[in-house]
Amino acid sequence: MFNFTPLVRPVFESRIRKSLRFIDYGDVVQREQLYTLIGQASFTEIGQKYKFIDSLTYDQFRERVPLHSYEDLQPAIMRMVAGEKDVLWRGVTTHFAQSSGTTGRKSKYIPITPESLKQCHYQGGFDVVAHYLNLNPDSRLFAGKSFILGGSFANELKTKPGVKVGDLSANLIENINPIANLVRVPSKEIALMEDWEKKLPALVESSMNEDITNISGVPSWFLTVLEEVLHRKGASCIHDVWPHLEVFFHGGISFEPYRDQYRRICNPDKMHYLETYNASEGFFAVQTSWESNAMMLLLDVGVFYEFIPLEDIDSDNPRVLPIWEVEKGKTYALVITANNGLWRYKIGDTVKIEQTAPVKIKIAGRTRHFINAFGEELMVYNADEAIKRTCRDTGAEVKDYTAAPVYASEGQHGHHQWLIEFGCWPHDIKLFAERLDAHLKELNSDYEAKRYKNIFLDMPEITIARTGLFDRWLGSTGKRGGQRKVPRLVNDRAIISQMLEINNEQ
Repeated sequence: MFNFTPLVRPVFESRIRKSLRFIDYGDVVQREQLYTLIGQASFTEIGQKYKFIDSLTYDQFRERVPLHSYEDLQPAIMRMVAGEKDVLWRGVTTHFAQSSGTTGRKSKYIPITPESLKQCHYQGGFDVVAHYLNLNPDSRLFAGKSFILGGSFANELKTKPGVKVGDLSANLIENINPIANLVRVPSKEIALMEDWEKKLPALVESSMNEDITNISGVPSWFLTVLEEVLHRKGASCIHDVWPHLEVFFHGGISFEPYRDQYRRICNPDKMHYLETYNASEGFFAVQTSWESNAMMLLLDVGVFYEFIPLEDIDSDNPRVLPIWEVEKGKTYALVITANNGLWRYKIGDTVKIEQTAPVKIKIAGRTRHFINAFGEELMVYNADEAIKRTCRDTGAEVKDYTAAPVYASEGQHGHHQWLIEFGCWPHDIKLFAERLDAHLKELNSDYEAKRYKNIFLDMPEITIARTGLFDRWLGSTGKRGGQRKVPRLVNDRAIISQMLEINNEQ
């Protein structure tokens, strides 16, 4: 294939020059975004409710519009799904990203408006390529094809004709410029397949004989695909299959647990990794340096950012700061106002400010305990309810528990390890694990998707805690008694490893 990279590089360089405004004029750029959003939504239902006018200042906006959780916006969003127009955003919204739900709900539905699709999600993808080309002057990115791994439109909602609800990636693939399909694999038909048992071999078949220069997706999912490609080709290094592969654009979950596994199957002299922050709610940031995986916030993609200091997260009246007031080294809960109709929306992520000019962040985690090692986004309220239902099914009683990921190793998928202290033991631990797994699938659509036929995530592992383990662990941390708090879900193995060490003591 002809190398188009030198021909298109000037287009991407112009974007780099434009983003230089973020260094000295980040506050100006962000105010411009807010004023534009207010103007575009002035005649919507929410605009009328909070009296959006062109002269509205940020301070007035902050005073008038309250912070919102998904529960606050959910009734309005479901009206948008039903086809109502001018509710949270102008016009009718026909596409929605489904992701793991909030309390009491299996899934939540994030509007994807035409403006957010073009100005945020696709612009963010363009920015990723721009910054990569800026970092790699020798790149031949456009001398081959992109391998983009996506989801499907499978969902539990019954919608009216013309309304699409599914994974964010499915929405992006569905609406992508047809020209892009000439330089990407797989085909749209394969990319949007629902059955992963059929989709995985189709992905392998459609990609293994192509000249792939870049891959994009979630690390855990892509690792499964790459290992299958290697198996089919009888190779041990992916560069023996795709010799011109040069970069993995990754996001969705932390890459660190997978870094060694990618090193094992990739030639380190040929491979680059660039982290992105592309959520269902918007494309927010991209890594812009090889020295650090901190990501630069994209300030002109139809998103206005606010930040709640970590110590104020549970406050009824928290401090909320615009981007020009954040401090380096501090961790904040992220709040967005965006052109998808999410107004002062608490996204649920916490970010650490690594730099302020331009603002660069690292994702610190969720605002509550969770496990998202494989893209499953398992929340504590899912776990608590699943434990309750499982105890009801099996006659068991759980005194305390914690859970953490066990990362994939060669020949074995990842899974969750549940360390449980029983008050009344179940008669059959295997049955307890099966029922727990089934209830987690019922409660969380992302967990259900990752557990589909064990393709990405294996059955949970139950480890029995000795009587008093959690009290002993809490005592070792100085938190016994009034400060008693066992972390239910942890996204790494640091805490569960401490507990297991105590549990194994004679």
